[in-house]
Amino acid sequence: MNPLLDFSGLPRFDAILPEHVEEAMTQLIQDAENALETVIQADFPAQWTALAACLDASTERLGRAWGAVGHLHAVADTPELRAAYTAALPRVTEFFTRLGADERLYAKYKAIVRSTLNPEQSRAHENALRNFVLSGAELTGGRKERFAAIQERQAELSQQFSEHVLDSTDRWQLRVDASRLKGLPQDVLAATRQAAQDKGMDGHMLSLKMPCYLPIMQYALDRELRHEIYRAYATRASDLGSEPALDNTALIAEIVALRQEEAQLLGYDNAAQVSLATKMAPSPEHVMAFLRDLAQRARPHAEHDVADMRAFAAEHLNLKDPQPWDWTFISERLKEARYAFSESELKTYFPAPKVLAGLFKIVETLFEVSIRRDAAPTWHPAVEFYRIERAGQLLGQFYLDPPARTGKRGGAWMDDVRARWLRPDDGQLQTPIAHMVCNFAEGVAGQPPLLTHDDVITLFHEFGHGLHHMLTQINERDVSGISGVEWDAVELPSQFMENFCWEWTVLRHMTAHVETGEPLPRALFDKMVAAKNFQSGLQTLRQVEFALFDMRLHAEPGQGPNALALLQEVRDEVAVLPAPEFSRMPHSFSHVFAGGYSAGYYSYKWAEVLSADAYAAFEETTGTDGSPSLETGRRYREAILEAGGSRPALESFKAFRGREPSIDALLRHQGMA
Repeated sequence: MNPLLDFSGLPRFDAILPEHVEEAMTQLIQDAENALETVIQADFPAQWTALAACLDASTERLGRAWGAVGHLHAVADTPELRAAYTAALPRVTEFFTRLGADERLYAKYKAIVRSTLNPEQSRAHENALRNFVLSGAELTGGRKERFAAIQERQAELSQQFSEHVLDSTDRWQLRVDASRLKGLPQDVLAATRQAAQDKGMDGHMLSLKMPCYLPIMQYALDRELRHEIYRAYATRASDLGSEPALDNTALIAEIVALRQEEAQLLGYDNAAQVSLATKMAPSPEHVMAFLRDLAQRARPHAEHDVADMRAFAAEHLNLKDPQPWDWTFISERLKEARYAFSESELKTYFPAPKVLAGLFKIVETLFEVSIRRDAAPTWHPAVEFYRIERAGQLLGQFYLDPPARTGKRGGAWMDDVRARWLRPDDGQLQTPIAHMVCNFAEGVAGQPPLLTHDDVITLFHEFGHGLHHMLTQINERDVSGISGVEWDAVELPSQFMENFCWEWTVLRHMTAHVETGEPLPRALFDKMVAAKNFQSGLQTLRQVEFALFDMRLHAEPGQGPNALALLQEVRDEVAVLPAPEFSRMPHSFSHVFAGGYSAGYYSYKWAEVLSADAYAAFEETTGTDGSPSLETGRRYREAILEAGGSRPALESFKAFRGREPSIDALLRHQGMA
């Protein structure tokens, strides 16, 4: 049996082959077509449950199967799988585009009597009507056809953009002798030596993957090596990259132009307004004012950060005129000098298994659950599978895929396998399942993988998304977990979890030196906390730069071909460190051009205001021993995590905090109060 057509249990990831994709998509799309034709008939009742039992049950199966294919494309890509995915993508996109714009189905939903719906269904119904409008259901004739064509083309372009970034990252490599790697930590040297041996070569093999790229920028004494790898990273998938066929320049222009045309067809002035129709922020102007206000608050701190680095570089590193490929190196050396510790020293206390156990402990304690290993077919031996329970009742399950590898997209993310849903077709409660994906370095020489503290923060961040998805108690699929949550609020639970990475009561349970087993010394923890807000001004301005570029790109029509010039304008306004002329940041900005964050990258800073204020409630109720309040944890779980998208995010926040959010906690947490 085709594993993509088997919905009897967990996805059969170990059995899915490229040749299964076409057959499965053909059958599932046809099943969904038949369901659509059934529900749009005049004699089919305009009832929420009846529509869901017939149509939603069918489209959910299609979405789950296509999600499995897309997931494998992201974490275990092969030429054969990519070809199968690329062949099926237009058909899947065309169906969902047509479904969302079907005026007959829209009419059926409009005919549903709101008084017959429970609060969860009412919220989902309200969202559905809005989404029909945003999907072109009110368009007619040629405008409707053009809208559909735009959706298909955008899906194709986004896929190409993502593949170009992946390929340009994967294909670049540089073999060097050990003499050029002075200053690098031993685990990085071992990993790069092993990478060379795997290719039958002597020396060390370097790549642009983050576990290799970042340590070189932080520690390599060879300035020319830093320059070479920095330039390769900064020009990925661009006109200055090593492969012209992977240049994303034309794709950026076309994607932005299509988004603008789509907005005008829907009656909006620009693509940013369309993006914000489903978010908390009221307008592009409001977002840009928020970002500029944050930049103004951060700028004095950032200027001080740069002045510190320039002075330190001149006095201690003999760098009178630092270049862009020097700043990360200078920053790391300054931090070591100021706080008497280094990231390479710190990560010896963070073996991945110990960190994971510590993460599970805080989650189990705070949210009154248990997490234990479970069994499931997986796509790689490194993938682990777990279940979350409360009082013996299954709440959710998740896959954890930590290591970086060839064929795996960079970055970290949480994605859903399936959502919690009281299924209308069989009356059974479907529990949620999540993917949690990272790109950490693998263990070498028989040692477990060692995580940087930033890696630890990333793991907690993605687990926060996972908890939002898995701990929901909402039974309506479209508003359970992360579904239906405004995009600029969906980062609240993830960023909230990051705060625990700075708490001694948490860290002491999740650290053990890789050789001695000794926990993180309190003195080293204190240095780490003292360094927490090191260069927070610079980091804030960098995020504002990305977010303001993204918002202006989509709020000011015609900027697509002008993306680099626009980015320079934004940098001139908010940045305090110049970027080199060859930098091509937009060409690998997958969040915006392939990841759903168009005119939405500001969400990270917007949600950070919410998350910092939410965490402040725990700071206000911390026990005398420093342990977080279980009562506060229960209130947070019930008001935020369990409620999912069943009500506006602001209502959920106020249900927890008793008031609207304030920026004060964020500024205090980042040392910019």
